[in-house]
Amino acid sequence: MLKYFLILSLLLSIVACDTSMSLKEKQEYLKKGKQITQATFKELSGNLIQQMKLGGPPQAVPFCNLQALPITNQMSEKFNVTIKRTSDKLRNSKNSPTKREVAIIKQYQILFENKKELSPIVEIDSHNKKHYYAPIKLNAKCLACHGELRKQLSIKTDSLIKSLYPNDMAINYKNGDFRGIWSIDFKN
Repeated sequence: MLKYFLILSLLLSIVACDTSMSLKEKQEYLKKGKQITQATFKELSGNLIQQMKLGGPPQAVPFCNLQALPITNQMSEKFNVTIKRTSDKLRNSKNSPTKREVAIIKQYQILFENKKELSPIVEIDSHNKKHYYAPIKLNAKCLACHGELRKQLSIKTDSLIKSLYPNDMAINYKNGDFRGIWSIDFKN
């Protein structure tokens, strides 16, 4: 029995060393990921709020269509990472999730449906590349463009969204709903 326990312990320690990060390194990437997502959210939402003040959704939707990805790309360059916002209910097909992101989204959906806490995830892949994933939850301001069709979206906004995003699935949300994820790939 002791021999079996020692062999099992050795195998577990080998597997753990090969596929995981130290707690300190994981905490470091959690902190970096949180800083990057907060800064990117602040940049995106600040611009969006400005557009909403200038002309509401009819001003903000075309702005998002043309500027959300370039702003995200600028923030990626600033932090030397790849930043992506993705979902299983896309508005812009350029944000399509990878297979791993689909799995992360499903994990978060299950947690959300079971009223569990949605915490960021840091992991390392087989190429020793670090990844950060964090949930995106909708707040009340988001509902002007992502809300329940007949309740929050005006006919004009709905028509504009449909014209710019003919395959849009990013509507019918309520305040606090799980919307998708931030996905960050660290380059170093």
